[in-house]
Amino acid sequence: MARFEDQDLTDAEFRECDLTRARLIGVVMQDAVIDGLVRNLVVNGVEVTSYVEAELDRRHPVRLLIRSADPADLREAFRQLRADWAATVGRLRGMPKGSENQRAGGEWSAVETLRHLVFVHDSWFRRCCLGSAGPFTAIGLASGFVPDQEEQGLDRAAAPSLDEVLAARGEQGAELERWLLTVTPGELSAPAPVPAGRGWPPYARGKSVLECVHVVLDEEWAHHGFCVRDLDLLGCPSPGVVSKQEPSGQR
Repeated sequence: MARFEDQDLTDAEFRECDLTRARLIGVVMQDAVIDGLVRNLVVNGVEVTSYVEAELDRRHPVRLLIRSADPADLREAFRQLRADWAATVGRLRGMPKGSENQRAGGEWSAVETLRHLVFVHDSWFRRCCLGSAGPFTAIGLASGFVPDQEEQGLDRAAAPSLDEVLAARGEQGAELERWLLTVTPGELSAPAPVPAGRGWPPYARGKSVLECVHVVLDEEWAHHGFCVRDLDLLGCPSPGVVSKQEPSGQR
């Protein structure tokens, strides 16, 4: 067990770390940022996770649809997510050339974020919901901890353009949309038809199809938020904000 005592961790960054059951006692924490899968977080004796989740739901009502078991709600959630991404891609189109590959704060660039969602679709939807044993889309981007990436079809040296990634995303989005139009509650509650053998995600066996769809939609929502955050950091104007040099109504 790691123990830090009387240490100055100002400006420390913990990335892809497991802090389960971590205890911070007598600490000074100002202007700190926590971003990740947080459950049962107790601050000064108060469990705060439920407050955070409720506030996120208030700010982003689509989250309620994402967690639903009703196919109609899932369809509406996906429609809203696609509309949000379309608006954000519009922001990307208005940025200086090359900005789509620029990173902010050490996070993935916009293109890398979109490539990751290509991987999420292949792994959590095609493999876990459709039972596909085919290779993943080569330009998809997995997190570094995902093993056997090349064996699963990923090209770790790929450097696709924004248009190439959006083309793959368009095909995947249409596929998921068609599936959501016909899927039934019974099919959603069925065990995920994950193919036998190695492949990502290894822990999907035992989950339902619905749980896997929830992962896909939640990843879409979360990574859209990351992308918007980073566009703000890069100084890209938000939709509806008109610069002094730009006539009203012009993009």
